[in-house]
Amino acid sequence: MKESNVDLTRDISNDQPVFAAELTPYRSLGKTGFRVVLILCGAICALYGGFFLITGAYPIGFFFGLDFLGLYIALKMSYRSGRQREEVTVSRTNLSIRKFSPAGQMVEHRFNPFWARFLVQRHDEFGIIRMSVTGEGRGTDIGSFLNPDDRESFAKAFKGALATVKQRL
Repeated sequence: MKESNVDLTRDISNDQPVFAAELTPYRSLGKTGFRVVLILCGAICALYGGFFLITGAYPIGFFFGLDFLGLYIALKMSYRSGRQREEVTVSRTNLSIRKFSPAGQMVEHRFNPFWARFLVQRHDEFGIIRMSVTGEGRGTDIGSFLNPDDRESFAKAFKGALATVKQRL
């Protein structure tokens, strides 16, 4: 009997990703812009608030301070929510979606790429409004924080990666 040099086992740990993406929310205002907006709004609120305090209308000056505090809190919350992200990786044996909350907590969803279904809900005017992956009785949303253009490009690339993996048996 002749021995074969063909190894029928494969090393799953060397399973290279076919697709990898990190999804992050878009923030149009950078750190410098954040500081500039707060400084300008703070100066305006202080100027007008001081004017009303001097003229004896102190409740109005107090509300200017509350307005500035509200703006600061809203911008801080927006930047905090901008720290969330999702890492999507597709290989021949695994589809992994890792979701990181703004607090840094991670939740991972794993699917078999051959059983996974990528579902896209579209609206005539707005384009893609929801993307999700389902399989094996489980499911999760993907990229709910993305803008419409980014959803379109991600959906196209992700669908192509799943098709590539499913073709290569």
